[in-house]
Amino acid sequence: MTHAARTAQPQNPAEVVTALWERMEGRDWEGLAELLAPDVVVEWPVTGERFVGRGNVVAVNREYPEGWHIRVLRVIAAGEDVVSEVEVPQLGVGVFRAASFWTVRGGQVIAGTEYWTERGGDPAPAWRARFAQASTG
Repeated sequence: MTHAARTAQPQNPAEVVTALWERMEGRDWEGLAELLAPDVVVEWPVTGERFVGRGNVVAVNREYPEGWHIRVLRVIAAGEDVVSEVEVPQLGVGVFRAASFWTVRGGQVIAGTEYWTERGGDPAPAWRARFAQASTG
């Protein structure tokens, strides 16, 4: 997507995060960069990784092996704090989910913490079987 084809730069924090996911889905890496502060920091606690700087955050998403799509399940905002939940099916690999916690200031993401997991990737302990049903969502 070209810059001219994009809508105006969002300012509302929820709109910024929604646009972030839309631009990732569209492989609009230049547009994604516009939504990130130059010194943005994104943490992935599950894998113990931290991505510092706009270039690294764009690159890790751009270089991720293809075959994926993003479906935004929800975006909830309170002031500059935004939470998003997305589902990311990847052809031949599986279906991933991410719960992400963003801080948006001045129309740009300044920080994020993302918890990524593969659906069903962590087996449920046997002791919970009598209390639980299989999740459909």
